[in-house]
Amino acid sequence: MVALDASNTWELVLLPPNKSIIGCRWVYIMKITADGTIDHYKVRLVAKVYTQISCLDYGDTFSPMANITSVRLFLATAAIRHCSLHQLDIKNVFLHGDLQEKVYMDQSPDFTVSSDSRLVCRLRHSLYGLKQSPRAWFGCFSSTLLEFGMTHC
Repeated sequence: MVALDASNTWELVLLPPNKSIIGCRWVYIMKITADGTIDHYKVRLVAKVYTQISCLDYGDTFSPMANITSVRLFLATAAIRHCSLHQLDIKNVFLHGDLQEKVYMDQSPDFTVSSDSRLVCRLRHSLYGLKQSPRAWFGCFSSTLLEFGMTHC
């Protein structure tokens, strides 16, 4: 909730007429080390993707996939040229994507902000589980790379 609140993921509004609401739920994950001991616990708020309606709640979807042959070629070239490789891991990555569509979600039952049950969350940023989350994040990531002077290949 701290990460969601800090990034202004949503605003509480009244549901406009003829708009649908998607649900949400909490997903709890236990991270285990290689020796089988519990490393830490994770929890994230996930939108119920099965309640989204195509062309109403989302337009395009996107799932960036790397071809394994391309990955092997990239790693082999880096090894031959003695290049150093770095991994990039962004915490709460989907919370950084700006939504183009107006998506309305129920308030989380465990963290209802307002006592007025008519208010719903109008999402400003994407959440895990939304069909358009990968596209929204990749658009933000691509525009940032272009600002640093990189080009599409």
